[in-house]
Amino acid sequence: MNSSSSSSGLVRSLGLGFVVIVLIANVLGSGVYKKVAPMADLLGASGWVLMAWVAGGLITLLGALSNAEVAGLLADTGGEYAYFKKIYNRFISFMFGWASFSAIQTTTISALAYVFAQSLLSVAPLPETLITLKDVSIGGIFYPFDDFTTKIVAVILILCLTIFNTKSIKTSANLNRIILWLVIIGLSVIVIFGLTSGKANLAQSFDFSTPADKPLTISVFFTAMLAAFWAYQGWTSIGFLGGEIKEPHKNLPKGIAIGTLVIIAIYFAVNMTYMAILPIDALQGVHASGNQVAAIEVIKVIWGNGGTIFISILILVTTLGCTHVTIYGSARPYYAMAKEGLFFKSMAKLNASHVPANVLWFQCAWACVLVFSGSFDQLTDMAVFAVFIFYGATALGVFILRKKMPDAHRPYKVWGYPFVPAIFILFCIGLVVNTFITQPREAFIGVALILAGVPLYLWFSRKNA
Repeated sequence: MNSSSSSSGLVRSLGLGFVVIVLIANVLGSGVYKKVAPMADLLGASGWVLMAWVAGGLITLLGALSNAEVAGLLADTGGEYAYFKKIYNRFISFMFGWASFSAIQTTTISALAYVFAQSLLSVAPLPETLITLKDVSIGGIFYPFDDFTTKIVAVILILCLTIFNTKSIKTSANLNRIILWLVIIGLSVIVIFGLTSGKANLAQSFDFSTPADKPLTISVFFTAMLAAFWAYQGWTSIGFLGGEIKEPHKNLPKGIAIGTLVIIAIYFAVNMTYMAILPIDALQGVHASGNQVAAIEVIKVIWGNGGTIFISILILVTTLGCTHVTIYGSARPYYAMAKEGLFFKSMAKLNASHVPANVLWFQCAWACVLVFSGSFDQLTDMAVFAVFIFYGATALGVFILRKKMPDAHRPYKVWGYPFVPAIFILFCIGLVVNTFITQPREAFIGVALILAGVPLYLWFSRKNA
């Protein structure tokens, strides 16, 4: 195969720098602003929080390198929905698509909109509504009226962005790059001004002493890493560009490694700053409040209430862009499923603007329901739990494809095979099992949503037989 083109005719014009930029742009999001608080609450020591961020990044690197071999081999066929047809079968492919709709991508949209709403309300506060109903629950599991004002704002954002996406397919090619630079500049400001403000205590960030009533265990560390993994989400997107990357056997793994290591460094520096400014008990208080953002509270210490506007606008821009891109991009697999007869027939229709509007509205409706189902951390933990089931399945695909297609051209073979994919698969299994033990609510809801796809697959298959 010519190094300047792929088998689909796509021109291999994207170099190493582009791979790094795309990876970083798709990963940096809401997690870096908010997830330090629940991690502090779980681990009880700043040093272990930093270690969880580093460990999460290194595990992400193992998964990304494993995914890169599959993406390189099947680059011209599309993302995981198409990969699973080659690795497994049509049923597993459908289950991934259904899981994306029911528990992964729609939950991501809900969680991003949730953080946007919290940041907006920190700049322009609105009175709490339906406070008397906050303890009303559905089966003692869902509390739809808790933090109701935030949830209403999140729903409004999802509705507005869905309307926007149904009217036009034109998006700025530089959107991710602009957001990336805004985020990097904003985070750099936090680190530089935070560490030079005179209010930082660096020794505080590296305190590994845990309280007697919160002993550190492997299970607790795994649970804390759920929060870190939310912040590392997005690295699989680079696989969609496999057919357009120059010398993918070199640039794909290098770009993934460099990009992931840069993100680890950014997260380490930013969270070190957070914990140098706020002691562990203050971060635990942020988590207990339920509606505060750690980054905003840190900026308040550095610059007072005036700094709230700066950090809130930064978070607004970040989450607005991420929510918009996720709403638009997530609809594509469901449209493809409908075209193949594996989703509702009406979802295969395009509107006058050549946009799959029905899919977007269906996605919108379910994302709004999920907003009312739980808090930000509950939503993200469920999304991470569900997606790691399929991350493990993709890594297992490295072994399956080596056996199924031993002579196929592989522009990149995973470093450290078979150990790297094997370690990642074992970690995925461990994370899933641990979530059942420590976060049974999120795990069982996630499994229930995924398994709801089984009767749907049988129904769609019978209907199209």
